[in-house]
Amino acid sequence: MITLTVNGKAHELDIDPATPLLYVLRNQLELNGAKYGCGLGQCGACTVIVGDAPMFSCQVPLAAVGARPVRTVEGLGTPQHPGPLQQSFIDHQAAQCGYCIAGMIMRAQALLERNASPTRAEVVAHMEPNLCRCGTHMRIVAAVVDAAEGMRAQAGGKQHLSSLRPAELVEQTPTGAVSHTRKKRP
Repeated sequence: MITLTVNGKAHELDIDPATPLLYVLRNQLELNGAKYGCGLGQCGACTVIVGDAPMFSCQVPLAAVGARPVRTVEGLGTPQHPGPLQQSFIDHQAAQCGYCIAGMIMRAQALLERNASPTRAEVVAHMEPNLCRCGTHMRIVAAVVDAAEGMRAQAGGKQHLSSLRPAELVEQTPTGAVSHTRKKRP
């Protein structure tokens, strides 16, 4: 059994440790925000945050995650109550087909948690590993810059942006593991 903490919730998994994290998120945990894009770690559609770093989940075996918490786009907000960064992407109409957006948002979230006041050049450089084939890069950068400004204003300019994570993510202590055992085929 492997314990994996995702969006503040611990899961007990009976699964091959070599399984890519993306497959575990989508197939076992039914968290479908991260997308399978290229499968080669080149497009970023599968980006999630492991520990404090954005990673291509298609390239990370489950065993490599260890005890680090995993965060997906589902952990930032809901369709009814999007997180500040998600709302900024909506406000800027930063998605066209939307396939890459969950990965874009998670990469941007990792940046804003590390750097509350990124310059436009820092945002562009940080977002470069993630691709958008629809060409909304300018809107994505604007959404990230505006989200940073809004989050700083909300925090009164004194708090670090990581304190603006949803409350359930601040407490990474698992309250009770959910077991996911393999289903035996008849």
